[in-house]
Amino acid sequence: MQTLGSKTLSSGYILALDLGTTGNRAFIFNAAGKIVAQAYKELTQYYPQPGWLEHDPEEIWQDTYWVMKTAIANAQISPSEIAAIGLTVQRETCLLWDKTTGKPLHKAIVWQDRRTAPLCHELQAQGYAPEIYSRTGLVIDAYFSATKLRWLLDHITGIEQKNVLAGTIDTWILWKLTGGKVHATDHSNASRTMLMNLQTCEWDERLLEIFQISAEILPQIQPSLGKFGVTEPNLLGATIPITAILGDQQAALFGHGCDRPGLMKCTYGTGSFLVAHTGSDIVRSQHQLISTIAWTQANTAPNLNVGYALEGSMFTSGACIQWLRDGIKLIKTAAETEAMANQVPDNGGVYFVPAFSGLGAPYWDMNARGGFFGITASVQPQHLVRAVLEAIAYQVLEVVQAINASCSSPMQRLIVDGGACENNFLMQFQADVLGIPVERPTMRDTTVQGAAFAAGLAVGFWDSYTTLVNQRQIDHIFEPGDGSHRATANFATWQKAVKRTLGWVD
Repeated sequence: MQTLGSKTLSSGYILALDLGTTGNRAFIFNAAGKIVAQAYKELTQYYPQPGWLEHDPEEIWQDTYWVMKTAIANAQISPSEIAAIGLTVQRETCLLWDKTTGKPLHKAIVWQDRRTAPLCHELQAQGYAPEIYSRTGLVIDAYFSATKLRWLLDHITGIEQKNVLAGTIDTWILWKLTGGKVHATDHSNASRTMLMNLQTCEWDERLLEIFQISAEILPQIQPSLGKFGVTEPNLLGATIPITAILGDQQAALFGHGCDRPGLMKCTYGTGSFLVAHTGSDIVRSQHQLISTIAWTQANTAPNLNVGYALEGSMFTSGACIQWLRDGIKLIKTAAETEAMANQVPDNGGVYFVPAFSGLGAPYWDMNARGGFFGITASVQPQHLVRAVLEAIAYQVLEVVQAINASCSSPMQRLIVDGGACENNFLMQFQADVLGIPVERPTMRDTTVQGAAFAAGLAVGFWDSYTTLVNQRQIDHIFEPGDGSHRATANFATWQKAVKRTLGWVD
């Protein structure tokens, strides 16, 4: 792996920011690649209408600033000891702000938001789907940023594009960190906007024409590993280079060491995201998977080292466990779900479809809605909880089947991370339905680990990606067990339930 420097530092630290859907975190890594301090702040979720979800950009920034300062204080280090900052973010979430005042013009529209589904249907009806897929590797869906930006431009009164800046969360935070000096993004995040050409790795004039978005409001696209700018000195009391920006799923792929074809991971977060590295080739899927950028880095100018990936995005996973807790209050903590699922021998004939925000891969149905099926008078809360966990695993199975059908060699092992992978019942059930081992590393925060590794390698803080990856410790490997036959048999029934939710909203 190329780095921007050849020296390996024996002291100092890397600050990694993980700005997610439900909260913002900062981690301090030492030269041994270990976490020495961290801080977290939960993010307010705004639901102005059913199917809509917004975040407050100012809150994201204030929380980011707070977690940075808190993590540094917890580590008992000086900001001047930080060699670099790596940034990983929730993808597709986007916003507009005034480039003079720096004030957001509207709340950010979150990746899960479905408000632009009618525009997506209109674009599909006009026959744009093949062209957009060819240029971007993406399907037309409200998930991606382009229609969200179009909605913002259409619905903010008195807007003048010459005074407006647009971007995803990485762009907004980079702009704030640099005191408004840098308006940029990286290829991994840009590839999720539906505005970047997957082959040229630049904003696509034809796509900008289709969505009627001016290139002038968009950020400059830069390599994922490289120098984006430096922090404003007054923020932290030091000028710190920002040397890596990655979308959260790409950061997890990097953190797991999945840097070549045949290596794949699944993150169980708010949604589940299965990503397979495909090398320097764009692999097209006939099974509703999307082609995307894994990450990029600069080689000798003007060459760009581009890694591609295939991805299956499942919108609702950890979010449905959160719903069990906060929505219908069936549980008090997410950890309870493991014990509850183990209290019953099976799902009691109950099946759950987690389509709170429509269904992603392999259906891409924006009008699907969630539901429980098969409820009888004998059903207990434990059955409902178990059905939710099983549904998370079944979603992943569908995407693994699509990955296997798209790639030359079948998947042999699944590497996992994210909050829900803590659940031993879910991980064992996942191994049972897949029929392959599920590997859970000791370090669960692989997303932020990937951002830290990328930033440190780019600045020469570390000089060997292979060494960093090989230091990873494995917590547990879940092998397919006695439950495989029943779990596989029930999968067909679950798919029947899914079909009943498709196109639920006209």
